Amino acid sequence: MKSFTSLGLDERVLNGISKLGFETPTPVQEKAIPVLLSEPRDFIGLAQTGTGKTAAFGLPLLQLLDFDSSHTQALILAPTRELCVQISKDITNFSLGIGKINIAAVYGGASIQDQIRQLKRGAQIIVATPGRLIDLIGRRAVNLETVEFVVLDEADEMLNMGFQEDINEILSKTPEFRSTWLFSATMPREVREIAKKYMVDPYELTIGNKNAGAVNIEHIYYVVHARDRYLALKRIADFHPDIFGIVFCRTKIETQEIAEKLIKDGYNADALHGDLSQQQRDKVMGRFRDRSLKLLIATDVAARGIDVSDITHVINYELPDDTEVYTHRSGRTARAGKSGQSISIIHMKENYKVKQLEKAVKQPFRHEKVPGGYAICEKQLFSLIRKVHNVDVKETAIASHLPRIYEELQDLSREDIIKRFASIEFNRFLEYYMDAPDINADLSNQSGSSQGRMRQSGYTRMFINLGSADGFDAGKMLKYVCESSKTRGHVIGRIEIKPVYSFIDVDQKVATKVMESMQGGTYRGRDVRMDYSSDGGGGKRSGKGGNRDGKYKGKQEHAGKREYSGKRNDSGNRYSKKRG
Repeated sequence: MKSFTSLGLDERVLNGISKLGFETPTPVQEKAIPVLLSEPRDFIGLAQTGTGKTAAFGLPLLQLLDFDSSHTQALILAPTRELCVQISKDITNFSLGIGKINIAAVYGGASIQDQIRQLKRGAQIIVATPGRLIDLIGRRAVNLETVEFVVLDEADEMLNMGFQEDINEILSKTPEFRSTWLFSATMPREVREIAKKYMVDPYELTIGNKNAGAVNIEHIYYVVHARDRYLALKRIADFHPDIFGIVFCRTKIETQEIAEKLIKDGYNADALHGDLSQQQRDKVMGRFRDRSLKLLIATDVAARGIDVSDITHVINYELPDDTEVYTHRSGRTARAGKSGQSISIIHMKENYKVKQLEKAVKQPFRHEKVPGGYAICEKQLFSLIRKVHNVDVKETAIASHLPRIYEELQDLSREDIIKRFASIEFNRFLEYYMDAPDINADLSNQSGSSQGRMRQSGYTRMFINLGSADGFDAGKMLKYVCESSKTRGHVIGRIEIKPVYSFIDVDQKVATKVMESMQGGTYRGRDVRMDYSSDGGGGKRSGKGGNRDGKYKGKQEHAGKREYSGKRNDSGNRYSKKRG
C-alpha cells in the first residue's frame, strides 16, 4: 500500500493532509492522483460513493491552482446542496498547509444575494449545484471564462435528477481547452454521452466492477405481506440496538408518514424530503451527523449527496425500480472500507427484483426471517449489558451519591441487583413482543398463479388506462394514484407498467374506494379509467378498459423519448415530463 508522499503531491498539500491525520490513500486516491497531476487531460473515475473521491480530485486541484490569482480556476458540480457544502468543507480542510484560499459554495435554498457577494470577492474554486449556477449565470454574477478545471462529481446522480440540459449549458460557458474530470459510481448511457461530447481521449479509471455494489456490504432481504412492512421495519430496528441508518421510501408523503409513526412509537427518527425548508433540512442533517438521530427516513432525491460516515444500515422500505438507485442507496453504508448492511423489506411478488439486483451488484442477497420477540429481547438485553460493562464511570461526579445508592440496595444480593437491573430494559421489550405474531410471508404455500398470490397477499389487481406512453414509471404511477385517490403508499403493492395501460395491486380493503376515487378524473385531457383486472395476470387486458380507440397505435416506440420541463430546484423535485 502506497503513502500520500509517493503520489507526487508537494509539501504544501502533504502538510495539510498530515494535520488531518491522513496517512494511507484509498484505492481511488492512489490511482487517480498521479494521473491528474501528470499532465492536463480529461479523466473519468468510476468508484462507489464513500471511497474517497473528494480527496482524489481535491488534492490535485490544490496543487495545480494558482492561489495568488483571484480568478475562478476550478468549477466543481455536485447534485445536491448537502454534497456541495461537504465538498467545500473537505477541500478547505485539505488546504491547511497552503494558506488562504477562497472557495464559494453556491446552492439552492440559501440566499442568492449572499452568494453573489461572495463571488464578487473572488473565488478560485466554485462548488455548485447545477440549478443555482444556472441562475447565477443568468444574472451575470459568475464568470466561467477563466476556468481551467471542471469536476463533475456524482455525475450519474446529477443526470438521474434531470440536470443534463443544465450541465450542457454550464459546460458550454467554460473554455474549450479546459480539463474535465468526471467522477461517478455508475456509468449509464447518459454519463457516457456527456463524456463523449465534452471530453477528449479521457483516461478512464475503474475501481472495482463497473456499476457494481461495494463488496463489503451485506445484502439481506425479508419477505412479508405488504401490509406488514411497518411492523417489519420496527422489528429490524429493535433487533439492531446500535443501528445508525437511513430508511428509504418512495414518496415524500410516505417518508413523512413513516417518520411520524416511528417518533410516536418512541424511536429516534426524523424525515428528510423535498418539502422541507433549508432550515429544516439543516436541522435534521445536523442531528443525524452528530448521531443524536438514529434513523433518517428519506426519499432518494433528498438523500443524494449525504456524506455521513459510519452508517451501519440502509433499509429499503420498498425496493426501487431502477437497479442503479439501489446501488446508490446501499452505497450510503460501508464507506471507507468499513462494512455495512443493506436491508430490503419486500413482499412475495418482488422476488424477481431480488434476482435482478443480484445480477446488477454482482453479489448474493441473503433471505432472512424477520426476527421474533424472543430474539429481539435477547439482543436488547445483551446490548444493555455491554453498555454497562463499557460505560465510562465519572468517579468524582458520582462519588457523593454512592452512599445513598448503597443504602437503597443494601437488602439486595449481587444476583438480585443484576437481575433487576437487566429486567428494566428486558421487561419493556418482553411485554411488547409477548404475543407478537410471526409476520414472515409463507413462501412455501405460494400458488402458481398470479391470482393465487394476490389472494394470499390480500391485494386485488386493478387495471388503469395509463402507461409508459403517458410518461409513467412505477414511482410516478404510485404518486399519481395516491394523490388522486387520497390514499397512502402502503396500500399499493406491485405496479406493472405497460406502454398504454398498467396493472396496480391495491389492498383489498380499499380497492373499491381507490377505483371510485379515480373514476371521472382526467389526465392531459383524457378520461381516466380504473377497473378490476379481467385476467388477474400480466396479459393484455381486453374489454372497454383497454380500448384506447387506437389513439397511441404506432406511437409506442416513442414512449421512451421524454424531456424534462417545468420548475426544478437543486434537489431535483417538482419536475414534469412531456413526451417528445
